[in-house]
Amino acid sequence: MHNFLFGIYPYIALSVLIIGSIARYYRDPFTWKTSSSQMLRRKQLIWGSILFHVGVLVIFFGHLIGLLTPIWVFDALGISHGAKQLLAVVAGGIAGVMALIGGLMLFHRRWTDPRIRVTSSFADTAILSLLLAQLVLGLGTIYVSLQHLDGHEMTLFMSWAQGIFTFDGQAASYIEHAALIFKLHLFLGLTIFLVFPFTRLVHILSGFGAPIRYLFNRPGYQIVRSRKRRHPAE
Repeated sequence: MHNFLFGIYPYIALSVLIIGSIARYYRDPFTWKTSSSQMLRRKQLIWGSILFHVGVLVIFFGHLIGLLTPIWVFDALGISHGAKQLLAVVAGGIAGVMALIGGLMLFHRRWTDPRIRVTSSFADTAILSLLLAQLVLGLGTIYVSLQHLDGHEMTLFMSWAQGIFTFDGQAASYIEHAALIFKLHLFLGLTIFLVFPFTRLVHILSGFGAPIRYLFNRPGYQIVRSRKRRHPAE
């Protein structure tokens, strides 16, 4: 089971993420949105959204850089494994608390306001619940990480993540003896990747792709139609 969850399941989740997102974009482009509820109720939205999005972005790029940067790069820069782990704990902890507070504000707003709850789909509530659970698990890993500040366990997760992207058949074995909370955190993260194309999370890709599309794929002109009826002679 361990080999399946952390050796095969990552490829399933990433494949569905990529193929599903492309299929949704071309098949149902008008569903590629977040369905904002700002007009229904602005209370809690601004602060909740800012805290949640800033925290999640810091966590995402922190994980991306921290896990996929080759270990020798940190060694060449003179950054010890312990220092890297301590930085991850501090920065990740602050960003995680921000995202959790913001996410709880958004969840409370969506769940307690009758109008917003009616206009929210099951997927909207479910994905927010999954993200909140993932944040709780992530913050829970901090306690375990503080017991191993030598950075050894961090290098194991780096080896696992890089092994997945380099098709290392032994990748799952690197984290076989990791603490349960880390495994739950990884599994839930992969599951979020799996359901990503079928939720409002797809708008994240728009945030990254919009500038590129604007620069290289814009038509260069705008069509304006007037609603005024003109006399044929004009």
